[in-house]
Order: sequence, then C-alpha cells, then structure tokens
Amino acid sequence: MLFVAALLYPLSGLFAPVGSWQWDGDIPGSTLASVATSLELTAIALLVIAAIGTPIAWHLARKSGRRSILWEAAILISVLLPPLALGILLSLAFGPTTWIGSLLLRMGLASSNSPLAFTVTQVYVGMGYYILAARAAFTAVPAELETMAALLGRSPAQVFWRVTFPLSRLGLAAALSIAWVRTLGEFGAIVVTAYYPAGMPVQLWINLQDRGLPAVMPLLVVFLVSALPLPWLAYILARRRHPHHA
Repeated sequence: MLFVAALLYPLSGLFAPVGSWQWDGDIPGSTLASVATSLELTAIALLVIAAIGTPIAWHLARKSGRRSILWEAAILISVLLPPLALGILLSLAFGPTTWIGSLLLRMGLASSNSPLAFTVTQVYVGMGYYILAARAAFTAVPAELETMAALLGRSPAQVFWRVTFPLSRLGLAAALSIAWVRTLGEFGAIVVTAYYPAGMPVQLWINLQDRGLPAVMPLLVVFLVSALPLPWLAYILARRRHPHHA
C-alpha cells in the first residue's frame, strides 16, 4: 500500500494551493481550441496508425526471417528516437527545401505549423508503440487456429475477422490505448513541427509561461481525463478476461 500511495502521490498536486484557477492564458478561447485540436487530430492519427500498423503487426507476428528483423529494427528506432530529435528531423525531412516538402507546398499543404504537420508527427510518434503492442497481441493467438480455419475454406479476411481479431481484440485495444496516450501527450516533437495549432501539451506550456500555474490547472484536469480512462479501462478489461490463476 505504501508503494501504491507513493506512485499516486503526484496526483495530490491537483489540490495544491496555486491560487484561483484560470481557464485561459493571454488569448481568450485558446485553451478550449487546444482541447478540440488535440482530440480531433489525435483521433485522425489513431485511425491512420490502426489502418497501417495492424497488418504490419500481424505480419511481424506470423512471419520470421531477415526481413522481419529489419522491420522490427526500424520500428524500434522510431520508438527510441528522443522526441525533440524526432521533431527536428521531421522538420528537416519535410521542409520546403526537400522534394516532398516542396510538393506539399505546391498542393497548398503546409508541412509545418498546420493540422497536417500535427497529425503526421503524431503518426510517427505513436506508430511504433502500436505495432509493438499489437504484435504481442497477435503472437498470443495460436497460429494453429488460423490454419484450421483456412483449411475449412475460410478466406484470409474471414480468418482474421472470425478467429484472429476476436482472440486478440483486448490486446489490440491495449495497443490502441498506448498509442492514444503516447500521441495525445506528445510535446517534444509537436512543439517543433506544429507549435500552431496548439494542442493540449503545447497549450499547457503556453499557459504556464503566460499566467503561471493557475492557468495550467483547468487544462491539466481535462488533459488527464482525456488521456487516462482509455488505457486504464483496457487494462482492467484484459485482467477480467484473463484472470491470474494461482
């Protein structure tokens, strides 16, 4: 119990005497706009992450060999990159002097300080975490069950939706939860590539600089409520679905 109390102790900071809470910093409406920006663009980023990362995770769980090792090494590099370094590298790689940056500009798409830059950065930040966790979920599904379903005449799509997905759904939910928290809370990379439009982490920093802790606390509560329930519920459901047997 003492260890649990120590882990949860930082939450007591929500009740610290910092003065009257203020919803906004110097710009009226900026805090509410940051909530909408984070929730909307993170949801889009997660759709992209799930659409691309799920088949890759399944492939890594079912295939082996040199190519899979190279894929896993690349994914690990994306996870291990320091966030600030990732932001700088993304700004350079998608800058107007590169072919892809100039192409985006000709299409009217800004590669920095734009919703596109915000979403792309979040995809890069969360993709590796999702793939690694989803791969673990798929690995826990016995491959023999998929083989048996295929021998019974099921198509690969039917095998996935009728066998693989039902058995791995809680693990995939946990993977998506990890990606959600990771992308929603990203600051280091986002502050470089998409300072505007400001999401919640960047707005927390702006409010702290402008007005101090009283202007931070309301958004901090919204930030915690947005980030914590999804992974917490996924973990609880997974524990209920797979209880520990002594």
